Amino acid sequence: MALKIKLKPHERLIIGGAVVANGGTKCDLIIENEVPVLRDKDILREKDADTPCKRVYFIIQLMYVDGKELVGKHNIYWSLVKDIVVAAPSTAVMFTEISSLIIEGKYYPALKLARKLIEYEEGAMEHARKGSQRV
Repeated sequence: MALKIKLKPHERLIIGGAVVANGGTKCDLIIENEVPVLRDKDILREKDADTPCKRVYFIIQLMYVDGKELVGKHNIYWSLVKDIVVAAPSTAVMFTEISSLIIEGKYYPALKLARKLIEYEEGAMEHARKGSQRV
């Protein structure tokens, strides 16, 4: 089944590991085979992976779009998970779900949950900032 993507002017996406940039006008793109696709809004650049949970998202993103050297990427993932769960045990439930998907090779759904993990992390950081301002 084909995937039809409507691209905005200058929107970027990753298709099977290749970064594709649209020109100055809208366009429709049809992907006719099964290949990893990430729209610009879902792409996290390495320089922006500046928190522990964003680094988790980034490594899952690499697993999804690249598919090469998965053992090395999995090792990085498990190391990050261990460190985060030790620092924030409340993330363990979320990591259980994400890790199950990764073990099954379902990287795109794992990315969607990792996005929620980033939101959780941002909320926790905001809560900590507000708490430290009251002291």
